[in-house]
Amino acid sequence: MQVNFSNSKVQFMKNDPEQKTLYIVRHGKSSWDYPGIQDIDRPLIERGISSSYKMSRSFFGKNPPPDLIVSSPAIRALHTALIFARTLEMPASLLEIDHVIYMATDGDLIELIYSFDDSLNSIMVFGHNPCLTDFSNRFLKDKIDNIPTSGMITLVFKTQSWKEIGPNTLIKEDFEYPKKLS
Repeated sequence: MQVNFSNSKVQFMKNDPEQKTLYIVRHGKSSWDYPGIQDIDRPLIERGISSSYKMSRSFFGKNPPPDLIVSSPAIRALHTALIFARTLEMPASLLEIDHVIYMATDGDLIELIYSFDDSLNSIMVFGHNPCLTDFSNRFLKDKIDNIPTSGMITLVFKTQSWKEIGPNTLIKEDFEYPKKLS
């Protein structure tokens, strides 16, 4: 379902074509209580689901949907991404699964980001720690110890190309997580 934001009660600023916005989202809280299933198949627990909805609603209240959602294939990351897509009323065609994200290093993730099409101005990536924290700390002025489950880092870069994102083009950063919203 496509949403026309110009007629919506919630008014958003349009994405600036002179900027690239990257939303880094760690999957919701998952369970280790399923012996015999592989790590990639671990599901979200109730708290992970509710925190993901809480974060996605908060995001939707302040931001336009991203141009693209890219998720790890892990069930917990993909479920979190689907919750965001549903809350943001985004069509399934704007959600991609990238297998690189599941076991990525921060270097792998930067290569993925560099490969994004420059016609996309905002992208939301769903994945795992420690990669997401390590990746975010490449850019954040105030380094963090950990992105908690369902936590999100927003990075805005003054550039027209994903290949040019870096600490020197970062113009805005934000760090939100469920306990911060309480």
